[in-house]
Amino acid sequence: MVLKVSRRGEIPPFIVMDVMRAANDRAATGADVLHLEVGQPSTAAPAKVIAAAQAALCGDTIGYTEAFGVPALRRRIAQHYRDFYDCAVDPARIVLTTGSSGAFLLAFLAAFEPGDHVALASPSYPAYRNILTALGLVPVELPSGPAERYQASIALLEGAAGPRGEPIQGLIIASPANPTGTMLAREEIVALARYCTRSGIRLVSDEIYHGLSYGGIVAVTAAAVSDDAIVVNSFSKYFSMTGWRLGWMVVPPALLRAVECLAQNFFISPPTLSQHAALAAFDCHDELRGNLARYAANRELLLAELPAAGFGRLAPADGAFYLYADIAGLTNDSVDFCQRMLAETGVACTPGTDFDRARGHAALRISFAGSTATVAEAARRLRAWRGGRD
Repeated sequence: MVLKVSRRGEIPPFIVMDVMRAANDRAATGADVLHLEVGQPSTAAPAKVIAAAQAALCGDTIGYTEAFGVPALRRRIAQHYRDFYDCAVDPARIVLTTGSSGAFLLAFLAAFEPGDHVALASPSYPAYRNILTALGLVPVELPSGPAERYQASIALLEGAAGPRGEPIQGLIIASPANPTGTMLAREEIVALARYCTRSGIRLVSDEIYHGLSYGGIVAVTAAAVSDDAIVVNSFSKYFSMTGWRLGWMVVPPALLRAVECLAQNFFISPPTLSQHAALAAFDCHDELRGNLARYAANRELLLAELPAAGFGRLAPADGAFYLYADIAGLTNDSVDFCQRMLAETGVACTPGTDFDRARGHAALRISFAGSTATVAEAARRLRAWRGGRD
């Protein structure tokens, strides 16, 4: 007898992880690789974070914590909202999670029923769509382009519905966004939040790239404009702690008990060592602003150099550490294009099909989270590669 295999695992792969594996396979042969595919800082966690982790290893049993996390860290995150957003958030509403991925799982399970329809801009982070699908929810993509700055809008929402005209029950926004780096202005977030409240739509705001913005643009938290929104953040990006797998949520009061029961059963508690270490992260802004300065330099370098390599049509990267390039003039198959780029230049980038199934065949994402030397060498190789083909 053939044993049953759940269809939940039939979701599309997270293609960037496949690209990273191919890049690592190339590196294992002795060939060099310039990693511009993965959205993670090339820097380690801040020095004070590492020291706090070492102290915890020596002085703490590293056992379970409460399902919502260490109370001291929840209070410190609440202070972060006061300091950075002038926003009062009750520490009781803050939930530590196993990365932002754990936060999205808890948010979607607590806020939606199987069969509910959740809207999101396209292009967008592929795991939104794939997690929703695995949970029996229906992602409704809002095709967004330069006119909308690749973001969701009320106009797109008003025309959105499920495949049979079903109403929308949720909306995911991200500012700064992955893969485009574009951001929503305060008035846009306010308008979207109000529209969602009037329309019975649960707003989920992905804010994991807060702290990474350029040109004086200030990120706005949905927690400052709506008590009904679920806010997701993480220590991975700005705080340079990807592998520590620690995120957090700001949860509406009505969902707290549901999130707690789900967290208890799914995760028991977030990673304890990471929580002790993260307490020091908010004392590391000088070091972290140094990382931001490097990202800004990398961004400027690519904006200046990529057009010469044929990548001239770029989304306006207000924040995060990505450039999203329209490569319709170069190829109609971004997967093949990225494979050839890796094989012929050693530069690894992510095809746009990871972020936009309908139009991503003519786009790719470039991460500039690495060292400036790596980014500069990648730009040089891409110019030489494209110059030999034009």
